[in-house]
Formats: sequence, structure tokens, C-alpha cells
Amino acid sequence: MTLKNTVLLWIAICFGLQLKAQQSAAYTNDLVDYQKALTLYNNQQYLASQSLFGAVKKTADEEVLQSDCAYYIANCAVRLNQQNADKLVEDFVETYPTSPKRNTAFVDVGDYYFENSKYAYARKWYAKVNENALSHKEMQEFNFKNGYSAFAAKQYKDAKKYLSRVENSQEYGSQAKYYIGFMAYEGDDYDAANAYFDQVSDQERYKEKLSYYQADLNFKLGKFEKAIELAKDRLPTSDENEVSELSKIIGESYFNLEKYADAIPYLKAYKGKQGKRDKTAKWNNIDYYQLGYAYYKQKDYENAISEFNKIIGGKDATAQNAYYHLGESYIYLDKKQEALNAFRNASEMTYDLKIQEDAWLNYAKISYEIGNPYQSAPQVLASYLDKYPKSSYKDEIETLLIDSYITSKNYKEALKLLQGKNSFENKVAYQKVAFYRGIELYNEGQYLEAGNLFSESLKEPRDDKYTARATFWKAETDYNLTNYEDALIGFKQFEQQAIAKSTPEFENIDYNLGYTYFKLKNYKQASHYFSQFVATKKEDKVRLNDAYLRLGDAYFVSSDYNDAIKAYNDANKLGEVDSDYAFFQKALSAGYIGQSSKKIAELEQFIIDYPNSKLRDDAMYELGNSYVKANETDKAIQMYNRLNTEYKMSSFVPKSLLRQGLVYYNSSKSEQALNKFKKVAADYPNTPEANQAVSTARLIYIDLGRVNDYASWVKTLDYVEVSDSDLENATYEAAEKQYLDNNTDKAISQFNGYISQFSNGAHILQAHFYVAQLYYKKDLAANAAPHYKYVVEAPQNEFTEEALLRLSQFYLETKNFNLAMPLLHRLEQEANFPQNVVFAQSNLMKANYQLEKYKEAVSYAEKVLSNSKIDNKIEADAHIIIARSAMKTGDEAKAKLNYAKVETVATGETAAEALYYNAYFKNKDQNFEASNNTVQKLAKDYSGYKYYSAKGLVLMAKNYYALNDAYQATYILESVIENFKEFDDVVSEATSELNRIKAEEAKTNSSIKTED
Repeated sequence: MTLKNTVLLWIAICFGLQLKAQQSAAYTNDLVDYQKALTLYNNQQYLASQSLFGAVKKTADEEVLQSDCAYYIANCAVRLNQQNADKLVEDFVETYPTSPKRNTAFVDVGDYYFENSKYAYARKWYAKVNENALSHKEMQEFNFKNGYSAFAAKQYKDAKKYLSRVENSQEYGSQAKYYIGFMAYEGDDYDAANAYFDQVSDQERYKEKLSYYQADLNFKLGKFEKAIELAKDRLPTSDENEVSELSKIIGESYFNLEKYADAIPYLKAYKGKQGKRDKTAKWNNIDYYQLGYAYYKQKDYENAISEFNKIIGGKDATAQNAYYHLGESYIYLDKKQEALNAFRNASEMTYDLKIQEDAWLNYAKISYEIGNPYQSAPQVLASYLDKYPKSSYKDEIETLLIDSYITSKNYKEALKLLQGKNSFENKVAYQKVAFYRGIELYNEGQYLEAGNLFSESLKEPRDDKYTARATFWKAETDYNLTNYEDALIGFKQFEQQAIAKSTPEFENIDYNLGYTYFKLKNYKQASHYFSQFVATKKEDKVRLNDAYLRLGDAYFVSSDYNDAIKAYNDANKLGEVDSDYAFFQKALSAGYIGQSSKKIAELEQFIIDYPNSKLRDDAMYELGNSYVKANETDKAIQMYNRLNTEYKMSSFVPKSLLRQGLVYYNSSKSEQALNKFKKVAADYPNTPEANQAVSTARLIYIDLGRVNDYASWVKTLDYVEVSDSDLENATYEAAEKQYLDNNTDKAISQFNGYISQFSNGAHILQAHFYVAQLYYKKDLAANAAPHYKYVVEAPQNEFTEEALLRLSQFYLETKNFNLAMPLLHRLEQEANFPQNVVFAQSNLMKANYQLEKYKEAVSYAEKVLSNSKIDNKIEADAHIIIARSAMKTGDEAKAKLNYAKVETVATGETAAEALYYNAYFKNKDQNFEASNNTVQKLAKDYSGYKYYSAKGLVLMAKNYYALNDAYQATYILESVIENFKEFDDVVSEATSELNRIKAEEAKTNSSIKTED
């Protein structure tokens, strides 16, 4: 080797030694820093540790050292909750796949999250662990922690999988068994739960927790005595929430053991469950049921009701039971209206068919006893029999059904139910129901329909008393339909029945016969029966007064004027109504028996004494005529002038003008006579007076030799047919004969023929009136209306009053109030008959109310009430118009006063309305129980009037809620909404009230569902 080579070798060796020494120093330095970083990590100085590991990793050449640093950097990031922590761990695993710390990294991160109770994160990392790489000890720890993490995350299937692997572990076995037992408990596997809990029950750390669960488990396993024992042992050391739950376990256990007295204090101590959204603790329907039933079994019905009626909207077997026992509790306290609703509710549920049937039976019986606002009692009873045809109570219910047809007073519905039922009992009921329904229709003025029902009643002559009464009322309807011959036969048949004397109708049979004979113009018989009536009936002053007047009229038209005067005097002695009529007729009678001066004196006195009489224009006309007969023509002319001035609209004005013309004619004052006749002919065309005026004027013109003047004048009168007069008269007389002979259809045909052929004929007014009357008699009011209209629009005549009455009646029935009102105003002013004035005023009050003219309506109602001769129906109508108007204008005090008056006289729907407002005002006065009693009466007596039944129920619901009975309130409102959909306003009010109550009750009952 040369020197050069030796030197080079030495240099190389020296350099290599130096380089190796430098590398060893750097590595040593990295290890020192690595150890420092590890010390910081172990002292939980994760940020400083992470920084130093990072520095070491940057300088380290060894891959093992780099991978270890990467492992700890990621581990620190996890513990520092840095955002990139998960990525750092994943990067470590990916970058160093062969690192021995790879599996440890997953376990460590999982353990970190486990120890910090982030179990979902822990499970994520445990899932990455290679379980085969773990030691036995590590494996046990891993299984427990992974199992518990799954348990905490409520992933019970995985939890059981891992915890089951360590349930026999010395270190983890007890905990695993506890959690496996708890999962079995939560999954309702009570036997398994109990088995696991028993294995750890001797350990102090679980004893406190297990005592509640074991008590609950024993309860759920039906071991109620054991549950009570365990729960009571736990009570002294429990917090408030656990005391509530343990009390529930004890209470329900006693309940299931039927130790209801022992159950009550514990059931009451339960506070309820907290809702998910609303954290307020609440009971549910089952809680209320158990406490209510416990009270029920102790016969503490007040408290039972208090709990049962908090179960609102229940739709399950528990609710059905509760409502049934609620009904029984109400029965024990004699609260039948409340019981009705409870039994009805239970009967509508099918969870327990035996309870349903029992509830149905009770519902049916109570409906019969107190009435039913939802259905008529007959409907309920009949429905029960249809549903349970083999019921052991069938005979009892059938008996109640028959009687209910009568007592419910819902005759319209009862008739429908009785159709086609052929048993003797049903036919007896049908006879009565048809009779009473006929009375209802008669009182409503529906005479044809009423007559048909009386005939139906007579087809089933099962009860002699009702046969007699139906015979009487059929005659009454015939009378009102102007079928007087049929009416007479009916009244006679009634009178001849032996049982008739025991009926209320018999009291006035002579009065009715008297009127019927009077209408048939058989005045001898009329006077006979009116005489019999006044001889025996002294109590009914109003009817007695009327009988004396009609007796006087019968004598009067029979020319028996002395007896007529006596009868009129007897009427006046009573001091009742129509004294002006009696006075006037008495004066006329005096004239007919030759006492002309007395007649004149009495008529003069009449005009002074009766300034407001409807007969005053009659009296003036008669007085004028009497002056003429007494040859006091100046007085006559003055009286006629007075009549014409004071009563311009009187039907006597054309007669008076005609009489003046005749006086002038007889006094040879031809021009004055012609002036009067021409005025009659011009102002009152087509009237009999006009025709007579033309005839008499013709004579005067002939006497004066002014025939051409007559011809010229007559041409101006388009109603005077100079030619074909014989044909016209013959046509009219033929129609009139059919009319007088009661050949209605032929008379209508011939009168219409006359009207068509002689539209301006001399008899056109009479023709229109008579054909209108015939149509009216046939109940063809629409056909009659145009003919009455013709009469009404003609100048004042003898038919005007009747035509005004009938035409206004037609417009009222068709609700054409704007056309009716002018006619009613005329009738009020022009009518001679007081009853027509009352008709006009009573219907003006109704029409004004319909047109929302409340002030005018009240004014007319007060006019009606000022008349002493009105029947109960008109009086009730007047009070109800005042009451309704007062309600519309906000004057409830006035409404209350008048509704109370309505109650005393009204029948039918008007009575139902008054009774509803009776309840309404009691509710306003916070007299809730009394209000409910009134609604109950409304339901029993007027169930046929559904609108007020429905309104009454809403009122009843409000009353119950005010009385703290939420069940009754909500059930009633739900029933209204379901059963009365035809009444939008009532359903709307019921819905609003129901939502309000449910929202309030939901604050304490978690079972109640409300609208969000």
C-alpha cells in the first residue's frame, strides 16, 4: 500500500467515525425530546406535548420514532378536541399501517371518548378495533366499554352482545348483569330482568337503584304484594320524583288486589308523567280512571265523579268502563241528566259488549224518564229493541215505548215510528199520537193537515175518550174550512157519545153547535144552542159575552128584535168587549120594532159614546137613513156629509153618496141628485152603488128630457155594458147559483168564465171575490191571490176587508213582507171587525221584525197587548217579538221580562224558545244548576224543536264546565257537533267552546289531544 493510499484510508476512517458520532448525537437528542414529550403527555400537558412530538417528528430519521410521534400527536388532538383530530388518527393508521400502535390508537381514542361519556364517538372507534389483537384482559375491558357505550346510546342489541361476553367476568360481571337486566326491563322482558337483578341485588352499589326497578318489575309481573313491600321499603330514601312513581306502583298494586281504600292515598300521591314538549307533570285517562273507580267501589260517588269526569275524549276500553261507572255514580246521586250523557257515551263504544248493552239499557230508561235532547225517547227505546231483540228487558222497554209516544210530546216523530206497527198497544198509541199531532197542527192554523190526522185517529177507535175528542176536533177543522154541514154532523156525533161528557171539549159543545147553525143560517137552532150555553156557563166571561152577542144576532136576523135587544143588553151587562157592537145592534133592533125615535136617539148617543168604534161609520150611515125615514132630510144630508168627511175610506161612503142623491131626487133637486150619482159612478166604478147610481141618473135624465146627455155620460163609464146585459146577468147568476149550492168546482169554472167574458161587467167585483173565496176554501191560496188583489185595488166596497185579510195572509205565508205590509196597514185602519185589526197589528209586528225594523215591531206588539180580546197564542207572539227585538238591540233585561211572560202562555216552538232563554238568563246570572234543570225540561217537553234543543245543549255544556264537570261539558259539545250539523251557528259555537275547554284541560291531562 502506498503512502497516498494509506493517507486516504486514514482520512476516510476518520471522517466516517466523525459522521457516525454526529448521527448518534442527533438520535440521542431526539430520544431525549421524545421522552420529554411523553412525560408532558402523561402529565396531561397535551398542547405542549403535541408541539414537542411535532418537533421530534420533523427531525427524526427513524420511522418507528416518527410513527410513535404521529400516534401521540393524533392522541393529543383527540384530547384537545381539535377539529382535525379524527383525520390525524386516520392519517396515522394510513401512513403507518404496520405500526404496533395502530390497534392501540383505536382503543385509546375509543377509551378517551368513553371516559368523557361521549359514547357514540367511542363506538365509532371501537368498531375499528381488531379484537383478535387484544389480550384477554384487554378484550374484557373492550367488551364492557363497547357494550356500555351501546347501552348508553340505546343500541340495546349491540349492548347485549358485548355485555353478555363479560357477564361472568369477575371485574365486569356485576355491572354487565345490571345493564343486561335493565335492558330486559325496558324491553318488557320482566322475567329476564328480574333474574339478572336478583344476581346483583346483594351488592351495595346497586341496591339503591334496584329497589325501584324490582318493585316495578314485581308489579308488572303481577306480584302485587311483593311490589308493595319493595316500594314501601324504598319510599323513605326516595326523592320527590321517585316518591311519585313508587306511590303509583303501590296504589295500582292495591287497586289490582281490589284493596281500594288502601289504594286511594297512594294513587292520589302520584304526580304524573312529564311530557316531551311540555315538561309539566300530568296524569292521563288511566290514572283518573283508577282513582275514580277506587272511590266508586268505596261508594264515594262525589269523588268518583270528580275523577271520572276528567277523562275527556277517551276512545278505549278504559274510557268505556269509566263512562259506565260515571253514569252509575250519577244515578246514585240522582243526577239523571248527567247519567244520560255518560251512559250514552259508554253505549256508543264496542270494547266491552256487555258494558255496551247495560249502558244502552240505562240510556234508554233515563231517556224515557227525563227526555232526551239528542233523539226522541221513542227513538231511543225503539233503537234499543232493534239492537237487542232478545233482551230480557224487552217487555219492559216495549211498555215504556208505548207510553213514551205520548209523554215525549214529539208527536211528529212518534207518528213516523208508529207507521206499520200492528200490535194492539201500538194501535192504541197511534190513535192518541195522531190526535195530539192533529191538535198541534190545528193550533198552527193548518186545518187541512189537522183534519187528516183527526181522521187517522178515528180509524183506530181503541180508546172511546180519544175517539170522542177526535170527532169533536175533526168537526172544528171542518168549521174552520167553512165545511159547515160536515162540522154540524161531527159536533152532533160527538154530543151523542156517552163518554163525551167526561172530555174537556164537552163544556162548550152548545157554543160550537150554536155557531155552526148560525153559519148555516139556521138561526132558530143557533139561538136554541146559544140559549142553552148562556144558561149553564157563567165562568168564562169572554165566551159568555160572545155567546150573548151571537144569540142577539140570531134573534136579530130572525126578526125577533125584542129577544135580540134582551140578549144585547145581557152582553153589555158583562162589561167585557164589543159593547159598541151590542149597543149598535140594539139601536137597529129598536128601529125594526117601530121605535124610530128611540133608534135615532141611541144612534146619536152611540156616535158620542164610542168615538173610536169601528162601527161609528155604520152608525152614521144608519142614522142618516133614519133621519130620511123620519122626514128630517136636512139632518140626513148633514149626517151623510159628516160620514163622507170623517170616514173617506169607509165602504159606506158610496152608499151615503147614493142616499144623498136619492134624497135630492125625491126632493126634486135633480141637478144636486145628478152630481151625487155622477160622483158615485166616477169614484166607485163596478160597485153595486155605481150601477144603482147610473140607473137612477138615467131616470132623471129621461125626466129632464136630456137623453143625449145621458148617452154621452154613460160612454165615459167603461164598466157600463149597454149591450148584452141580459147575457151577462144570466152568466153571473148561473155561477152564483153554483156558489150558493156549494158546488165549488163548477162555481170556480163559471165565475172564471164570467170574468174572462165580462172583464168590466156589472158583477165583476163580486165574481172576483167569490172565486177567490172558493179557491181559498180549497187551500189554493196562490190561485185566490190575484182575485183578492182585484178586490183590494177596487174602490172601497163590502168585500174589501175580507180581501185585505186573505191577500195579506197569502203574502205573509210566502214571506213577501214588503207586499204584505201595505195591505196590513190598510186592514188596521179600515177593518170593521176587531179580530181583523188584531190580525193586522200582530202580523205587522212580525213583518217589521223580519225586516229588522225592531222599533216598529215592538210598537205594534205593544198595540196588540193593549187589546184585551186576544188569545194566548197572539199574546205569546207579541211578547216574543218584544223579547227578540230586545235581544237584537242589546236590551237583555227587557228580553228576560218578556220571555218570562211568553212562558206563561206559549205552546210549541215559541214555548221552546222561551224556555231556552229562561236557561240562558240563569246561566248569565251564574245560576248554573238551575239553568241545567231548565234545559232538561226543554229536552223532555220540547224535544221535537231541534234547534232549541241544540242551543240548550251548548248552554248546558257551559253550565257543566262552570260547575267543574269537564267530561259532561266536552261530551255534550261533541254530541252537538255530531248530531246537529244542520244548524251551522250552533255547531260553530259548540266547536269553539270545545276547543277552549280541551286546551284548558290539556294542561293537567296528557291524554287530551288538542288542535295545534
